[in-house]
Amino acid sequence: MDAQLRELIPFLRDRNPQVRQIALSNLLSQTPKGSPHRNIFFAGLQAGGLQKPKETDVIRDLKLLCRDQLNVAHDAFRALVNLSDSPLLVPHLSDPSFLNFLVSYIINPQSILADLASMLLSNLTASSVACNHLLSMKVSAIPDERQANGLYTTESRSGSCTVPVPYPSGEAQELLALPLLIDAFVKGAQLDEDLSKRTRKGELHFLASVFANITISPAGRNYFLSPQPIEPLKPTGPLEYPLAKIVAFTEHKDTIRRGGVASTMKNCAFQAAGHKAFLSPDTDMVAVPPSTTEAPGIDALPYLLLPLAGPEEFDLEDQEKLLEPLQFLPPTKKREQDSAIRLTFVEILLLLCHTRFGREYMREHGVYEIVRAAHEAEPVDKISEHIERLVQLLKGDEPKIVNADEEEVVEVDLTNKPAVLPTVPVDDIFPKHDDEDDEDNKIEEV
Repeated sequence: MDAQLRELIPFLRDRNPQVRQIALSNLLSQTPKGSPHRNIFFAGLQAGGLQKPKETDVIRDLKLLCRDQLNVAHDAFRALVNLSDSPLLVPHLSDPSFLNFLVSYIINPQSILADLASMLLSNLTASSVACNHLLSMKVSAIPDERQANGLYTTESRSGSCTVPVPYPSGEAQELLALPLLIDAFVKGAQLDEDLSKRTRKGELHFLASVFANITISPAGRNYFLSPQPIEPLKPTGPLEYPLAKIVAFTEHKDTIRRGGVASTMKNCAFQAAGHKAFLSPDTDMVAVPPSTTEAPGIDALPYLLLPLAGPEEFDLEDQEKLLEPLQFLPPTKKREQDSAIRLTFVEILLLLCHTRFGREYMREHGVYEIVRAAHEAEPVDKISEHIERLVQLLKGDEPKIVNADEEEVVEVDLTNKPAVLPTVPVDDIFPKHDDEDDEDNKIEEV
């Protein structure tokens, strides 16, 4: 069987798209982890040492097939998502050319398979190699008012992504990729139930995991806590912290989006210098030292507390301490159902206790009242223990500061580290169905 499958590999380059599709569909079943013949995709791969990584024909073919017509590209993306859990393959999928295509494809609102592409990017950014590339990557784009995002990324051209007709006549610009990915992520959540009204083909939930992976490094955290133009195409316009664009999704209905945003916030909370910007309302202009560039505060506290808040009623004195979005919540209000995400939010609050500003701001805005009620309803011992530690820090006496101009930092004995999200096999999210025609036109998330 192993030899028979290897004989299919040359057909991935056949001129007939039906032949490519048949060969790929037979090979696809061997890409998930644990498949008996998965080794055929890794035989001959070289990585590490002083030599440049050498890829094999089958990997090169799969990368090229991601640009093929819809049916073929669909299976090629699925195959690479499944295979990308292997560190041996990451260097080959993180080469600048393919990574640029992948990012350009995700940014383009017309990309039909953008969700699969964002899954692949999520798996690749589990490695620092891809994260480092993304932080400095630029994509070629032509301004085009006909596109939902106002531009056409030239490298996104493929069989599953519509090329504008007529082709935009402006000059291509080199734009930083990360702001465009964040913009795509935000707009991906605004999908209309009416398919004809949608401005973007994909929901891009897995980009939240990409951001979480990027912010594991100090450079990634610095980006999300550094003022950037609100509009990527208007570099001289008003500034905003990139983290402020995504914090609103902590109660989104999709678990991947919620979890990825929570992990991104947790990673950014490790940067104590950014706590003031992290917590301050958007009516205050704040800088993150050592930078002196100011932008509106991120105002993250309501989005941290809402997932922990339930339908409890507070007396008037406690109610007045709460931020406005947390006051008078309806009796139907439910807490975050996923215990791992609930734990992440409590860990973020603990991290924000590192600084005096963080502790005082949380005391003044009803954090104790919310977590006290959450503790009473919490069924998981580990989360309850974290809440108890949080309460001790909020209710404990403050140490004296010799120099009031210096920010005093309290060590919080956290055993947790920056959030690292695991790679996800494609079949865990997009199970393969017998009806290929239906699936090729609409990928259903389950």
